[in-house]
Amino acid sequence: MKRYISPSHFEKAFTPQRQAGFTLVEMAVVLVIIGIILGAVMIGRDAQRNAEYTRIRQNFVSQWAMAYNSYTQRFGVPPGDEARAPKLMVNGANYHGPLGGNLSTVTEPPAICTGEAGPNMGRAAESRQGFSLRELMLRAGVQLPQGRGQGMEDRYAYLDSNGNPQEVKICFQWNRPGTFSGSGNVMVLTGLTPDLARALSSAIDGNTDASSGSFRQAGIAQGAGSEMGLDWAANNTQVYGSEGTATETAEGTAEAQVITVVAHYKMNQ
Repeated sequence: MKRYISPSHFEKAFTPQRQAGFTLVEMAVVLVIIGIILGAVMIGRDAQRNAEYTRIRQNFVSQWAMAYNSYTQRFGVPPGDEARAPKLMVNGANYHGPLGGNLSTVTEPPAICTGEAGPNMGRAAESRQGFSLRELMLRAGVQLPQGRGQGMEDRYAYLDSNGNPQEVKICFQWNRPGTFSGSGNVMVLTGLTPDLARALSSAIDGNTDASSGSFRQAGIAQGAGSEMGLDWAANNTQVYGSEGTATETAEGTAEAQVITVVAHYKMNQ
C-alpha cells in the first residue's frame, strides 16, 4: 500500500530550519539584569566599607575617648600630668613654660603615644620612661580598646578604597591657644584616608568639613570662625605620600595606596 504524504509534510521535511536566537527584548532584559547585579556589587562594597568605618568609630575612636575620660576622672588630670601640681595639659609633667600670660606663644610638651608618634603628626612623642600611653593607662587600671591586639591597642588596621591595608594610630597632646585644629587637649589620629576622615567627622560633628567642630584636620589653614568650613585637603584619587588638595585629581591611582591625613579630636576635659 502506498503511503500518502501531504505537501505540508513534504515542505517541513525538506525546508531548512532557522536557528532560534535572542530577540531584542530578551537581550535588553539580560543587559538590565547584568546592570542590576553590577550595581548591587558596587553598593555592597560601599556598604561594607561604611560598616567598617562605623566599627572604627565605635570600637576604636570612641573607646579611646572613654579610656581618656576614665583616666582623667580617676586622677583628676589628663594623661601625663601631675596630680600634685596639675597643669591640666596632656603631658603637663613635662611642660616647663608659664601657665599665665600669653600661652599662644609657648612651646607645647611632646605628645603622649605608645612608641613613636604617628605618620605626619607634626609633634614628637614623649620619650621619657613611664610616659608611654599604654603604660599610663594600664597603671591606672583603665581597660584599653582591642585595637590590633595586645601591645598594639593604639592602632587599628583597615582597607582603603583601593583595597590596600592602612593603619589608624592614636596619640594625645595639648595644643596651645590659636591652633587651627583646636586648642586644648586633643586625640591625634593619623593614617586616616579622606573618606574615613569625613565619615568620622560626620558622625562626631554632624558635618563633613575639616575646619569646624570638635573633629578637624591638623594644619588646616582656617579655624572655626564665621566663614564656611573647608573640605579635607586630600581626596581618594591621590597616592600615599603625595601633597594632596581637596580638588586635585591624580591619575593612575586605581590600585595605589590612598593618601592619608591627620585629624585632631578635641577632648571634653
